[in-house]
Amino acid sequence: MSDAVKNAQPRPGRLALEDGTVYHGHAFGAAVDHGGEVVFNTSMMGYQEIVTDPSYCGQIVTMTYPLIGNYGTNREDVESARPQVEGFLVRELSALHSNYRSHEDLNSYLEKAGVPGLEEIDTRALTRKLRVGGVLNGWLACSEASHRLSDADLVDRARAHPRMEGLDLASKVTCSKAYEWHGGFVDGFGRPETHGAKKSLDVRKNEFRVVAVDFGIKQNILRCLQEVGAEVVVVPSTTTAESILKWNPEGVFLSNGPGDPAAVKGAPEMVRGLLGNVPLFGICLGHQLMGLGLGAKTYKLKFGHRGANHPVLDQATNKVEITSQNHGFAVDPKTLPADVETSHMNLNDQTVEGLRHKSLPAFSVQYHPEASPGPHDSFYLFARFRNLILESRK
Repeated sequence: MSDAVKNAQPRPGRLALEDGTVYHGHAFGAAVDHGGEVVFNTSMMGYQEIVTDPSYCGQIVTMTYPLIGNYGTNREDVESARPQVEGFLVRELSALHSNYRSHEDLNSYLEKAGVPGLEEIDTRALTRKLRVGGVLNGWLACSEASHRLSDADLVDRARAHPRMEGLDLASKVTCSKAYEWHGGFVDGFGRPETHGAKKSLDVRKNEFRVVAVDFGIKQNILRCLQEVGAEVVVVPSTTTAESILKWNPEGVFLSNGPGDPAAVKGAPEMVRGLLGNVPLFGICLGHQLMGLGLGAKTYKLKFGHRGANHPVLDQATNKVEITSQNHGFAVDPKTLPADVETSHMNLNDQTVEGLRHKSLPAFSVQYHPEASPGPHDSFYLFARFRNLILESRK
């Protein structure tokens, strides 16, 4: 927290939920009001990656770890050009931040981005409420004008806010036009431990071209694709299969993103147009869209999976990976066609965490092998995509 904020009188703020609950706390970040779906993330660190992840568009994120902001923010650990969350809820915003890479405190960072935050609320009680009853729409009131509104007024605004089901938020966060990705890991920061995967692949730069369809793509995914030798072209979420194939890709990647997968217009048709023509790899929303394109259905989870320690079973090897996750929808395994099989399973609730086509070069996972934040157990999936592309050359 900045010296000015530390010395100022705490600003009052409130979080109103659609069930009538209202939490009173101290506002930080931008002095504005935002509505969104209130969710929780169990990660102990990585808050900058979380607030800049486009998959959180439309959501107010609660951090379950009690102290947030202690290492500030920097220019490297971002997943997009700006914070994407609708609001940020913490038990305590650290009054001090200390890290040699830090450029700015979290409060100032969110304030400049127009994102409101609320501290000094019982995040443990809030998380329990969401776990027991499911996610709720909320209204985060941090503006001066909101002080004149009653708790009941704020609850009404939470109830009137659009629900996540049926929202195509990918079109809100996607790029406006195609571009070539030329970024990379900065001085090694964020580079995953590849457990020998990269070394064994004899990776060469720009060895093959991948078109990444941007439904809200995280920059660390682009870095990881580049790390295994891909020349990456990023295209908007509305791009058709025909237009993608004009780039002459040797592989197509379907990215993560926010909102209801069933509401992303044209995506299933795009997937069907690519199947069999080029190897496909999808992550998170891209995994759900892969499922829809293959003929399956998706459904909304009660409170979703958001954190950096979710156990997933690789059903082919019987090995368990500890994974980073952020999703509120899942693929219904009962609706999968006969030529598609599940490849990974969540050990907490047995939901589908991976799909594989039995005869075509196409696979996807629900979790985040690029981590950021999180463990690097699953980086091998980028190597698998690379191998699939090179094998398809034959």
